Amino acid sequence: MRIAQVAPLFESVPPRLYGGTERVVSFLTEALVRAGHDVTLFASGDSSTSARLVASCERALRLEQREHEQEALHLGQLHELFARRNEFDVLHFHTDRLHFPVARRHAVPHVTTLHGRLDLPELVPLLREFQDSPLVSISDAQRLPVPWASWLATVHHGLPRDLFHFHAGPGRYLAFLGRISPEKRCDLAIEIAVKAGLPLRIAAKVDAVDQAYFEQVIRPLLRHPLIEFVGEINEREKDAFLGGALALLFPIDWPEPFGLVMIEAMACATPVLAFDRGSVREVIEDGVTGRIVHSVSEALRVLPEVVALDRRVCRQHFEQRFTSDRMAQDYLQVYRAAFEQVDDEPMMEASNG
Repeated sequence: MRIAQVAPLFESVPPRLYGGTERVVSFLTEALVRAGHDVTLFASGDSSTSARLVASCERALRLEQREHEQEALHLGQLHELFARRNEFDVLHFHTDRLHFPVARRHAVPHVTTLHGRLDLPELVPLLREFQDSPLVSISDAQRLPVPWASWLATVHHGLPRDLFHFHAGPGRYLAFLGRISPEKRCDLAIEIAVKAGLPLRIAAKVDAVDQAYFEQVIRPLLRHPLIEFVGEINEREKDAFLGGALALLFPIDWPEPFGLVMIEAMACATPVLAFDRGSVREVIEDGVTGRIVHSVSEALRVLPEVVALDRRVCRQHFEQRFTSDRMAQDYLQVYRAAFEQVDDEPMMEASNG
């Protein structure tokens, strides 16, 4: 199958540091190539892939501090993609909703994976207008605010089986991995660790939009002797960081669409203590790969249980449910469904081609 993967330009594919969407695009692209498919990746020029790379800009936007150019560059990406649309059997978008009006004008099988939160009121009129756009959710919980949208499937994220390694543990500290923002609740992770009397290592990026929150709310909490702020880490550093932890703390306060860090932890055989929001119950098996709680007090009560969970079972759970090969097979079924949708309801090409 000839497949075009269309990635955002904010980060390279895979990203050098933080970047959940671009990381998933990389894992999926490589798994499809391994399965024998002809894949073209539309991404930034500093991306690394075994697929055919079409560079829509020289370097990723965030680390080059060029985010102000995002609209022009993403529109240029779309222009080149649709100019070459007949080279592909299916187009797979990971770029939110910018392409909806253009895709509607061309009879080409396509699908869009929405990677973000969908409970924002301004999304409702847009998704209603483009109900003909075939969509994939990354969890069933993600689609709850807009159940009437044109969902083809839910496809959970996956990681390469050998990306992370089994760590027998038991680990020496609690871990927080991700980004510093109000909804990720790093402050609650710090509170849990301090009250439990356990070290906490925080590996997280701070976006410009969250800098004030970091300075005013989080930085004062970092003075406690049990807390260590590591900063943003890359893929190679994650294995030792997560594998050396007693448990991953995931005290989110928002409808998390998926939470890639949860399966990264399980791949390292590290259990997860997570708050019951968004996709958590689809990823964590309560009492097996972690515990799901509703408050700091409950987290403190069950933390000894989390630390005592069988790390080998955590790794097995990852291998059974969350590999990139499984993700690729799920998406191949989605692509076939997109073909059938175009055959059943043919779209008219624009008069200008």
